[in-house]
Amino acid sequence: MKTSQSKIKRLKLFSFKLNSLLSITKAINANLSTEELLKRYETILREELNIGRVLIYKYNYNKEDWEIILSSGCGQEVNEIDMEKDIKGHEEIAFVTASPNPSLRTFDNIIPVFHNNEPLAYVLIGDIDEETKGVSPTIKHLHFIQTLSNIIMVAIENIRLYNESLRQEALKKELELASRMQSMLIPDKTSLPNNDHIFATSFYKPHYEVGGDYYDFIRINDEEGVFCIADVSGKGISAALLMSNFQANLRALAVAENNIEDIMPKLNERVMSSAKGEKFITLFLAKYHYPSQTLEYITAAHNPPIIYKTESQELKFLTSGCLGLGMLDEIPSIEKGKEKITERTKLLCYTDGLVEIMDESKVHYDTDQIKNHLSNTERIDHNMSAIIREQNILDEDNHSIFDDISMIGIEFYP
Repeated sequence: MKTSQSKIKRLKLFSFKLNSLLSITKAINANLSTEELLKRYETILREELNIGRVLIYKYNYNKEDWEIILSSGCGQEVNEIDMEKDIKGHEEIAFVTASPNPSLRTFDNIIPVFHNNEPLAYVLIGDIDEETKGVSPTIKHLHFIQTLSNIIMVAIENIRLYNESLRQEALKKELELASRMQSMLIPDKTSLPNNDHIFATSFYKPHYEVGGDYYDFIRINDEEGVFCIADVSGKGISAALLMSNFQANLRALAVAENNIEDIMPKLNERVMSSAKGEKFITLFLAKYHYPSQTLEYITAAHNPPIIYKTESQELKFLTSGCLGLGMLDEIPSIEKGKEKITERTKLLCYTDGLVEIMDESKVHYDTDQIKNHLSNTERIDHNMSAIIREQNILDEDNHSIFDDISMIGIEFYP
């Protein structure tokens, strides 16, 4: 009779465990929330299996730290448990009743949960009534609890991964929109001047979807135009936002001010206000007056542009200028450079991404190579195309590029 009753009891327990696993599986397939899954897990352990204490540590990938996601039947003693010292490192089910930490001894077992060979969670279980006769529930149901814990923790991790993929997809769409918006702020090469006085062309390739490089050509009137190239320190969205703000300020000031040296202090003030000293902008700013064939410029901590006179074969860097914008509250001094254009002349402006390209030998692409491409009678756009081809800049699999790359080329016809 007792044997029959024992078989019936075992059968009921087996059926209960099987139904519990089935119920949890259905809950997972129904896309229930993490909170609801934990609630069902807690109910099975505490109310159905009579487990007195349940404590779960799970790794938080966003915070890169361990956190408690369930504390049931536990008191303040959990605050005295040292995750790194007492728990982390267990790879198998462990008994902790003999732990030197009295707070940990209030539990019986640690059940580690691994996912892709990495620790994902640690489940601590213990009895409340340790005087009850018979086999402790923590021992009696240990392997079932282990199976249930693995299913629940992996399901919760999959929920996190799914939500993260949704967040990444949303971010990707936002970046794509930001990229389209930024491309509207940067002039297309077809909109740049091409007349009897001047020919301008450009190239722009952000390292990410959006970047911190910027170039522009601003028509002031029929006799003069202002052009520039700039680079925000850093990359990504924050750099792009600062650059869009900078563009608006520059365009307004370029039209309002007659002298480019008067523009710089005002730009510096506005960059400081926007960036709060956390970022700065390097800039090459120039104004060309067609009738007098005079080029005025300021190089504000930017890579000095290279100018080449095709008849005299004179080549030099335009270095006169000042500190970058946003580096100091006030720019100590500004030196304006001036060039008289008396023959067909080419000017190449570029951001530092161009000279940070490294080949397989970790050798940087340098200005000597740029000068070689510029020192000829070919048009400036042909020179730029040769640079782009030589460095495989348009190759999406080119892993030697570490930054945004922008160029603006100007050819002057006196």
